[in-house]
Amino acid sequence: MAAGKIIILNGTSSSGKTSIVKALQTALDEPYLDAGLDRFLWMLPARYLERPLWDDVLGMASQAGNIGHQLVAGMHRSILALSRSGINVVADHVLVDPRWLDECIDLFEGLPAYLVGIHCPLEVLEQREASRKDRTLGQAREQFGLVHKHGLYDIEVDTSISKPEECAQQIMQRMKDPPIALRGLRRTAQTHAS
Repeated sequence: MAAGKIIILNGTSSSGKTSIVKALQTALDEPYLDAGLDRFLWMLPARYLERPLWDDVLGMASQAGNIGHQLVAGMHRSILALSRSGINVVADHVLVDPRWLDECIDLFEGLPAYLVGIHCPLEVLEQREASRKDRTLGQAREQFGLVHKHGLYDIEVDTSISKPEECAQQIMQRMKDPPIALRGLRRTAQTHAS
């Protein structure tokens, strides 16, 4: 059985990942399950979504507590299991912790897994964040300098200049060729370790 494709959308809070997930699910011919971080967070009991318990999950979403690390590890392994079962996955992510990226490399490198950078200028992120009712103000700023630190993607899109549907089309066009980002990040890590 062929492995299912994986699309990891990495970007800050309010960068437009959820809208791109929906646009991809609409535009792609094959079904893609939405198995991203937001889905896993909403599986938590409601009391964990508010402080003080939230601080043991993701705090300001620039670092995680024990529950947050367990949740992300479970998400990664769920995506792996789905792919190995032949199921396609699209997942929003906020790769603020280098361990999470390392885990993605370890688990997904040999699979048809695309790493997509979702960019947006900080001032636009903060405007979006302020207009939303479901985000803690300051998350985007906290994540901004961390989430793209590794610097290598299969494709990068900017949601301040492209609509979600346009971003989805750009990603789909890139998926006509094999992914290279995770393998490239593995080589970079090995070079730095030597």
